[in-house]
This record gives sequence, structure tokens and C-alpha cells, in this order.
Amino acid sequence: MVLEKLSESLKNTLQKIAKSLFVDEKLINELVKDIQRALLQSDVNVKLVFELTQKIKDRILKEETPGALTKKEHLINIVYEELTEFLGGEKSELKLGDKLPNKIMLIGLFGSGKTTTAGKLAKYFTKRGKRVALLGLDVHRPAAMDQLMQVGKPINVPVFVSKGEKDPIKIYKQFEPEFKKFDLVIIDTAGRDALSSDLIEELRKVHDVAKPDEALLVISADIGQAAQTQAKAFHEAGAITGVIVTKMDGTAKGGGALSACAVTGAPIKFIGVGEKVDDFEQFNPKGFVGRILGMGDLEALLEKAKEAITEEEAKDIEKKLLKGEFNLMDLYSQMEAMSKMGPLGKVLEMIPGLGQISLPKEALQMQEGKLKMWKHAMNSMTKKELEDPDVIDAQRIERISKGSGVSTSDIRDMIKQYKQSKKMVKMLKRENPEKLMKKLSKNARPKLKF
Repeated sequence: MVLEKLSESLKNTLQKIAKSLFVDEKLINELVKDIQRALLQSDVNVKLVFELTQKIKDRILKEETPGALTKKEHLINIVYEELTEFLGGEKSELKLGDKLPNKIMLIGLFGSGKTTTAGKLAKYFTKRGKRVALLGLDVHRPAAMDQLMQVGKPINVPVFVSKGEKDPIKIYKQFEPEFKKFDLVIIDTAGRDALSSDLIEELRKVHDVAKPDEALLVISADIGQAAQTQAKAFHEAGAITGVIVTKMDGTAKGGGALSACAVTGAPIKFIGVGEKVDDFEQFNPKGFVGRILGMGDLEALLEKAKEAITEEEAKDIEKKLLKGEFNLMDLYSQMEAMSKMGPLGKVLEMIPGLGQISLPKEALQMQEGKLKMWKHAMNSMTKKELEDPDVIDAQRIERISKGSGVSTSDIRDMIKQYKQSKKMVKMLKRENPEKLMKKLSKNARPKLKF
């Protein structure tokens, strides 16, 4: 999980509030100290931490509790709102124009992960039906163009590079006629060891010629609070419209990088949350804070679901749900969709309520392993068995086990899971859709149950 230690500390703090009998000054002081400790351990600037916690304390002491909430719920809501505001408030959308192709220019220093991010950004937009191309304008780093080609190949995105040319403007103009075939062109530019006048000058020249819709600064989360200096300098030079923070999964300094960028006025647009090309998401402060506090992030979950399942498949599932039909092939489809959405742990933390439960990594890994075994077992079943699992008796289980290499006990577990899922489908069929939506929206509220 991104910022796992910070998340764990803050969730423990909120649980302490949930279990307390009274909300008094002693509890408020403890809460403030716990939040300070958690943020400081995540490398957030000391001054910013004290300003944030003072705001939280002032609101708790001065505000009246709204009638719909208890004192505890109101206290938790204040923490949620202030942390969200601290990380930028509202989600910052990309400003892409109607005139195609749109262009996104990536800027950054050496080692920030620009080229890898170019690939992740390309995959992000291809999954959303855009025709994307990559353009390599880093003429200073010897392996930059080869690396960009390696990044583009596995995701089937065309890459335009000119290895012999040392002028980025000439490279741009060489391939400019080709860009008309695409919806989006992602431009990978050169970096430096530090921000310098010659780098700014080169970026301005490229910017004047390419006229990008967005110029995004790529910063590695492991630089922590130093991100503020970089973001501020690039922002003041007029070179950027937003920030992408990479390597958010592997560092304790991620909190420092996020908060540092947020205070510069350069909005964070995306974050890299893992090494894989799909470990990349639009930064939404509300959802991000919700995940950290264990409240879930329904918007990100729905976004993942859209990527994992087509509209046609969704309509087919809807028809089956309305009829109350469900078989092993449907369970198989569910499992495939889940695996496309990413690791089970990351999916669970987006579901309101489940994010508060700290499931052991071993248990999650075992569950993911089980899903793989069940897939093997289903591949050894006949069409009749998949469509009507009630025909599967002990003899058939034995045959399926031998054919798939999956133990008979694991196959019985799968059939048990199918029966439970079928019961749930029948229950959904009986449930009034309007009532069901009300229940879901109520569960999505950012609060803990007491």
C-alpha cells in the first residue's frame, strides 16, 4: 500500500477515537500529537505539520457538531477534510483541448523516472480508447531513446526517435506530420542533474514549437521535502502546469513529496504507485486521503472496474442479475475482472469499510494464489459443469483434480464460494434497486462505524 506506515498510524489514531467514551480536551490533544507524529515520520515539513494540526484543533474546539453526526464522527470528518485540503483539495483535471492531437510534455531532472512515466501515461490513455504516440526529445542521455522504445513496445504504442540528431526542435519537426494520426502525443524531454538556465531555455524552445496542452513535472517521491524546491523553481520559471509524483509505493518520504508539491501551487495530476505499467493513477486528494484513513475510494474503484470490464460484459452481467442467474462461468468472469483490477490488497483498500481492516499480507497472497488455482480447475471442467455446477459430484471433483493438478479440497472450496455468490445474486434480485443504491451510497460516506 502507498504510504503504508502513515496509513497504519492514522487508522490507529481514528480507532482510538472510535473506542473512546468521551470526546474531551485530553482526547483532542492525543489525537493532534498522534497526527503530528505520523506526518513527521512520513517526512512532511515540520512547519506544515504544525499548521495543519493547529487548524484541526481549532475546528474541533470551535465548531458545533452538525445534527446528523455524533461528536466522534464530526471529529473524524474534520481530520478527513483538513488532510484533503492539505494535499490540494479538489482533483486537478488535465486541460486537454478539442483540437487533436493533444500534447503532454514531460519535464524533470535525471533519475526522476520521466521515460518510465511516459510509458505509464501512454498505457493510461490507451486503456481509455485514445490513439497515443511517444516522442523522444532527450538528446543528451545516450540510452534515453533506446529506453523509450523499450517502454513503448510492450504496450503497442508507436515511438518516434531520431538517434543521430542532437537538436530536439529538428526531431520534433521531422515527425510533426505523423502526429495527425493520433489523439495524444507524449513528449519525453531531456533532464539535468539540477535545474539550470540552459535546461529552462531548451524546455522553452521545445514548448514554443510543440505548444503542449500540459507540461508536467515528474518528481520521484523518494526526494521527500526537496520536491518543494524543484516544483517551486520549475513552476516559477513558467515551465509546468502540474506534477507527477513517481515511486509512491517504495518510500517513507512520499508524504513529504506530496505535501511539498501541494504548497507550491503546482497541482499534482498523477501518482505512480508501483513498478508495473498499470500502477499509475490520477491523483484525487479526497480518494487518496480516504484510502489512507481506511474509508475507501469508490471513484478509483469504479475507474479500475471500467478498465477491467467492457460495457457489453457489464450489460450481460446486469441481465443475469435481474434474472437471478449465476454459474461458474460468471464466477470465472468475476475473478478475471478482479485480477485485471490489480493486486487484491490494493482493490480492498478502495472499498469503504474494508480499508479499515488490516489484513495480513500472507492472507492476501494466499487468497490470490487460490484464485489462480480455481482458474486452473475451471479450465479442466466441461461446459455443462461450468454452466450447471450442481451436477459436480465427488467423482467429477476427482476427475477435475487430476486434470488440473488442483487438490479436491480447493475445488470444494471453489464450489462453496460459488454457492455463496449465487445466494448473493438471488438476494440482489429480490432487493429494490433504489433501496440498494441508497445502502451503497450510505456505506460510501467517509466515516467509521461505532
